[in-house]
Amino acid sequence: MSAPQKFRLGDALVAADLLTPEQLTLALDEQKKTGRRLGNTLSTLGFVSDDKIAEVVARQMNIQFIDLRRREFDAALVRRLPEAQARRFRAIVLEEKDGALVVGFSDPTDMFAHDEIKRLLRAPILPVVVTERLLLDSIDRIYQRRDEIAGLAGEVAADIGHTPTLAGLDFTAGSDDAPIVRLLQSIFESALTQSVSDIHIEPQEKSVVIRTRVDGVMTVQNSYDPKIAGAMVQRLKLMSSLDISEKRLPQDGRFQLAVGNSAVDVRISTLPTQHGESVVMRLLAQNTDRLRLDALDMPPAVLQRLRANLKITSGLILVTGPTGSGKTTTLYAALAELNKPETKIITVEDPVEYRLPGLNQVQVHEKIDLTFARVLRSCLRQDPDVLLVGEMRDQETAEIGLRAALTGHLVLSTLHTNDAAGAAIRLQDMGIAPYMVALGLRLVIAQRLLRTICDNCRTPHELAAHEREWLALELGDDFERVEPPHYFHGVGCDQCRGTGYKGRTGVYEMVEMTPALVHAAGHADPSEFVRVARIEFAEHTLRADGVRLASSGRTSVAEAMRVTNQA
Repeated sequence: MSAPQKFRLGDALVAADLLTPEQLTLALDEQKKTGRRLGNTLSTLGFVSDDKIAEVVARQMNIQFIDLRRREFDAALVRRLPEAQARRFRAIVLEEKDGALVVGFSDPTDMFAHDEIKRLLRAPILPVVVTERLLLDSIDRIYQRRDEIAGLAGEVAADIGHTPTLAGLDFTAGSDDAPIVRLLQSIFESALTQSVSDIHIEPQEKSVVIRTRVDGVMTVQNSYDPKIAGAMVQRLKLMSSLDISEKRLPQDGRFQLAVGNSAVDVRISTLPTQHGESVVMRLLAQNTDRLRLDALDMPPAVLQRLRANLKITSGLILVTGPTGSGKTTTLYAALAELNKPETKIITVEDPVEYRLPGLNQVQVHEKIDLTFARVLRSCLRQDPDVLLVGEMRDQETAEIGLRAALTGHLVLSTLHTNDAAGAAIRLQDMGIAPYMVALGLRLVIAQRLLRTICDNCRTPHELAAHEREWLALELGDDFERVEPPHYFHGVGCDQCRGTGYKGRTGVYEMVEMTPALVHAAGHADPSEFVRVARIEFAEHTLRADGVRLASSGRTSVAEAMRVTNQA
């Protein structure tokens, strides 16, 4: 096929009535300022969608437009084009057809890219048009920067091979061109494009393994020369201001990382193992736009009661659940709603996970005796209206928090319990007087995170016998009204890496302190509180919320059963 011919994109969009001459003038002015391509500029300004631009380009060039959202990829075929060139030329190999390779271009008018890719592939190519955003998403998903990371890992290993000790390597903060710096930057960039929540660096006898957690599921990314493990750990310790000479004891720290236009907080934990120090990093993207109660997908009744209790100026609101269940996100969404100029809010955390303007946030530091209890006592002298306590860890912290709740402060905190009804009993187990629990506690929300079905491979699901039985127990007579095709699952595709799931959402359970529960909290038998709570809030359990999400098609019945049966 002959090389593509140039044409004027703006004029073509105006001729197709997708753009006005005035909008084109504004876009060209903006393009001069930013240096971006015209198509990107038009899309960013909201004048024309990526899909419409791609369709016009395809018509002008008499070639096909392919929507990558519904595309299945052959990873081996895609990787015939090296990752670096795929990113540089904004191109991806889609299929083999009649002895030629079909290649998707975000800019098929780029004649140099066309010729270079044809040379690299050593085969005739058939260009088609794809949108740049979906193209880059596909490249991130398929390549996962593996070639780039493997190459940088090789460079680090080679440097170490030429250096007697790690001291000979350049670890300083300003050494942005050092291979170890570029290696870690690439690992973080790859992790963020895949929505990774945790990165694990694990030294083994013959390799160092990097694993990541996506949507709560751990996968192995790759393994590298074990020589680079020490260099990676040392660099990460420097970034988080940890003691690089201490390798015998665990250490915890944090640092902030800039990836593209995003700021990411990284919590780091090191642990001495047989073959070196293991590192786990939790990635906390500082995207406060999602810190809204409306964005949490709570059941309407739970959201209504939470908002009603947030308007009360005193009392304790607890969010419970295991580590990584989204408790802090829920509490910060509540704080974002309370965050007004007339309200003084102080948070006491270990560590501070989100940074919100207008809040007074305090980081606990146990080594200098800056404990939760000590900070809380000082906070009460700072005239707060609202207090957030990162976690009720011990009797002293819980007692101070409840006393604050009883003396005119709204206190929000987390607690590790299996369900909402167990919170009051847990507080009493910690040594808190039953009357303080009964009078100070207002609302408990328990939560978990479950995976949502991938939109790309979502398909109606015929229920298995055990799934029907589980649903019937929760829905009763309503079960027949939500028979298939109202139930769905994901069959697995390239978009979700074959899992059938993409993204997570919360399931919630609520217990509110009604007069009956206040009375039960003072009962000598703790099981009485649980019994009354389960009667009064039978419709607001984790299992009931899992059924709600499965019945609405957000998740599969199997996933709802897996997560809520743990409670």
